[in-house]
Amino acid sequence: MPTRLAPIEERLHMTLPEARIEATQLPGVKDLQLALINADFSTAPLAPSTMRAVIANPAYWAFCWGSGLATAIWLQAEPQLVADKVIADIGCGSGIVAIAAARAGAREVFACDIDDNARLATKINAELNGCSVNVCSDIDELPHHLDQVWMADVLYDRSNLPLIQQIKNRAETVIISDSRVSDLEDEDFEVVHRAEALTFPNLGEFDEFRRVQFFRYQR
Repeated sequence: MPTRLAPIEERLHMTLPEARIEATQLPGVKDLQLALINADFSTAPLAPSTMRAVIANPAYWAFCWGSGLATAIWLQAEPQLVADKVIADIGCGSGIVAIAAARAGAREVFACDIDDNARLATKINAELNGCSVNVCSDIDELPHHLDQVWMADVLYDRSNLPLIQQIKNRAETVIISDSRVSDLEDEDFEVVHRAEALTFPNLGEFDEFRRVQFFRYQR
């Protein structure tokens, strides 16, 4: 394992001691890799102590979730969506959206997550891809003016819904991508894109979560 991946593997071992971190090329995206959990990690039931650790501190940042992957594929196909714009990736996880935006020509990129491990993963993944990404822990640390805010796979937890109103006040455009939410119940948003992607590595995600919708709010 490359030395630069060691810090994030140490964090993963706090939750999943038998897992590994591998620099992995993403499917459908040219020349973009992330430090992710090993694809051959066992899908057998976890030991009770490990399950408690997973529930207490889930390593969601060790996966590239389907909506994030679909976003990266879209941005690579249509870089004009973010070219020369100041953007923020809220709930960045692995940092996939921030990295894809930076590679697509965004002028400045911010990645925000309350989880310290996710922020570390994002920093390492940005380095793996030669990208400049500003990492922060709270949306109050973001610039007052943003051209775009992106949120991918954040609303699986309904307690995150208040984020929508907060970010609508921070950017000209907000784009939310999600495979688990069919309706934001906010008429300010319209569906502007649909795609198919599964979380990678896929350790048993259901096909029902393959369809990703992109909701856009524009001032």
